[in-house]
Amino acid sequence: MSKKNKFDLKSLKYDKRGLIPAVIQDYRNAEVLMLAYMNRESLRRTLKLGKTCFWSRSRKEYWVKGETSGHYQYVKQIAYDCDMDALVIKVRQVGVACHTGMRSCFYRRII
Repeated sequence: MSKKNKFDLKSLKYDKRGLIPAVIQDYRNAEVLMLAYMNRESLRRTLKLGKTCFWSRSRKEYWVKGETSGHYQYVKQIAYDCDMDALVIKVRQVGVACHTGMRSCFYRRII
């Protein structure tokens, strides 16, 4: 990740638990791969590592996507919405994104 980015992570709007949703997309075709949550520290770690790092709401710990599976997500771009309360992170996905073995967590359809 570039060190030129002077964006202040404090200016984002985190929820009452200090979290912000992050939509993860394939940088080549914009396929939505997954949704996870970040806090200020996990976003800082993501910027430093160049790989996605999230906050696990259930385990109450940080996790780098791919750390155990090898299915890393290399960050290409991070954007935030107009309300500054959600992120879109475009990544180069290695392997699959979903813990079920599917490429995307959004493989089930309502319609």
